[in-house]
Amino acid sequence: MSNPNIAILGATGVVGQEILKILEERNFLFNNIKFLASARSAGKEIEFKGKKYTIEEATPKAFEGVDIVLASAGAATSKALVNDIVKAGAVLVDNSSAFRMEPDVPLVIAGVNDEDLKWHKGVVANPNCSTSQLMLPLKPLHEYGTIKRMIVTTYQSVSGAGKDAIDDLRDGTRKKFAKHPINFNLIPQIDVFLENGYTKEEMKVVNETRKILHLSDDVKISCTAVRVPVYISHSEVVNIEFERNITPEKAREILTSAYGVEVIDNPENSEYPTPIDAAGKDPVYVGRIRKGLALDNELVMWVVADNLRIGAALNTVRIAEKLVEMNLIKNVK
Repeated sequence: MSNPNIAILGATGVVGQEILKILEERNFLFNNIKFLASARSAGKEIEFKGKKYTIEEATPKAFEGVDIVLASAGAATSKALVNDIVKAGAVLVDNSSAFRMEPDVPLVIAGVNDEDLKWHKGVVANPNCSTSQLMLPLKPLHEYGTIKRMIVTTYQSVSGAGKDAIDDLRDGTRKKFAKHPINFNLIPQIDVFLENGYTKEEMKVVNETRKILHLSDDVKISCTAVRVPVYISHSEVVNIEFERNITPEKAREILTSAYGVEVIDNPENSEYPTPIDAAGKDPVYVGRIRKGLALDNELVMWVVADNLRIGAALNTVRIAEKLVEMNLIKNVK
């Protein structure tokens, strides 16, 4: 099979820059690469793997001859360009929320539900960052014990809200968080509130988890999402009730051999994952694995991961690798 021609849409953003870093780290093999952006950025130079490239405007013709588009340019941009991308015969691997809940678009975590890639129609969605890190430890536990009910509380870093949010934490400004300061504070709101009293971010975790793991509506899921004054890495407290009993010892055994997961769980010596431990690294870290006290067959665990990597850029690149490996790209022979 030939190496694909790829395009990076949104390469100058926080996640886009991380995609470039991971493409280089993983030595992703490609034939040609394009860097596409708005007319405002077109003509500027960008460096990748020691070579300088000129950013092109993302017009319909820009996708001709492209096999995979790795996009992190926002939902509006993805929606505006998706027809041009698919018409050109490329596969759009999209980081935005534009297509995640579309019934004919696979929502994929590489290593969790790769088989769903087989029914893509030119678009593959990358899940929300807080959902993404949750899926890698959940999948093997679900396969063993079958999830009956789950409650998730997320503690999400400012990098998940973009550069302005990072600036707010670093400089004490209020460009992103105008209502409440993020410094020395917690904000129990991420995205807008919906009619049911939950935020859009919280419902992403609920709905995306159900879609990725193919859970029925009978499986009850609830989430509370909190923004915290941490630069990188999201943390989550996960309470899961299973149909079958899983001891903490069995859970550690399962997760120790799980794809993309690393267990750090020695509370007697205060050993458990923290956001600083996870920053800049690929694994999803799990610790504080213990028996729940409120529900039958309940397990409680602490899950931490770099949200810019596993929550966005790393999974995007892994999906592209899977598309090539599974021969699911039209133009590549």
